[in-house]
Amino acid sequence: MKSPPFEYHRAGSAAEAAGLLGELGFDARILAGGQSLIPLMNLRLAAPGHLVDITGAPDLAGCGANGGGLHIGAGARQRTVELHADTLATAPVLADAISNAGQVPVRHQGTVVGSIAHADPSAEMPAAFKAQGGTVTAQGAGGTREIASEDFFEGYFTTALEEGELVTAVTVDAWPAGTGHGFLEFSVTAESWPIALAAVLIHTSGGAIDRASVVLGGVAEVPLRRPEAEAVLVGAEPGAEAFEAAAEAAATGIEPLSDSFGSGAYRKKLARVLTRRALTTAAERAGGDA
Repeated sequence: MKSPPFEYHRAGSAAEAAGLLGELGFDARILAGGQSLIPLMNLRLAAPGHLVDITGAPDLAGCGANGGGLHIGAGARQRTVELHADTLATAPVLADAISNAGQVPVRHQGTVVGSIAHADPSAEMPAAFKAQGGTVTAQGAGGTREIASEDFFEGYFTTALEEGELVTAVTVDAWPAGTGHGFLEFSVTAESWPIALAAVLIHTSGGAIDRASVVLGGVAEVPLRRPEAEAVLVGAEPGAEAFEAAAEAAATGIEPLSDSFGSGAYRKKLARVLTRRALTTAAERAGGDA
């Protein structure tokens, strides 16, 4: 199938894109990589009357260290961010997440910010972004504002963006030296969407965990932060006993939906197993005894 008809607009800057969104209203969508939007349009699951292309906006491009964090512009391609030295140094859990997203040709076209703004609760990049923490920069007719990663995702494909706003960049927070990360997902095939995933970070000091972040994907309407699991980890020595307890806490209380790829009970079991394994990897990378 082909997409419904639409009018094409090419924005040369973030301000021009925001102006077009304000002028065109709810019927307009931003086109960056198009790896999520265009398939939805071809399947007639989305039918915007206007597409605002931001690929030619130089102020929306780029990726690099910024004030101790990692700045990613709305036009930065996934493959560029995945391989960037500043990503590997500052946000390696995001690099791992990107490497699991589709195939290399897709990542050469898709954008990190686009995936985060799309807000698919089963997708890799929103979960990794929420796990590491950061801010979303949104721009509209009224100017720019910052939205914390914890507050950005509101439901299935729903975010805190207001009508007429676009995401111009995200900034991923830096964690201190001594941090380990783990990212694991399970899919039926290498080509299919993940059934469940876990993104974790732990920081160790003096032989114990003093900071932790655990986020699950594919088990709720949003990438799901699990403070219950983090509370189990903080103060504990990194090891199998703590990781098993934290994984059990992460899976307790979640109620994933069932679909043709797996039941809710199966997703819940996957969440526990993936969390435990991701924490083991994180401890090895942090220098802990796993």
